[in-house]
Amino acid sequence: MKLILYSKQGCCLCEGLLAKLEQVKNVEFELEIRDITTNSEWRDRYEYEIPVLCLINDQQQEQELPRFPPRSPVNKLEELLERSKTFKAG
Repeated sequence: MKLILYSKQGCCLCEGLLAKLEQVKNVEFELEIRDITTNSEWRDRYEYEIPVLCLINDQQQEQELPRFPPRSPVNKLEELLERSKTFKAG
């Protein structure tokens, strides 16, 4: 599974989600981090939404995953990632 995290430096919500992603043990994934300040298209799209976690589906298209609540435990993030595998065919 390949994931993209749209974020920016200094964003405490982004840092929190990244820390939780680093703690995930039960779901294998590859993570690409994209700093929205380095691309005007990303900034325009996600400036007020970060952190945004996307899955790359089988057609190599990005699909935004549901927003993950910052106070939720890591096991809930693992559940979200596990459920998102069904999005891959889409």
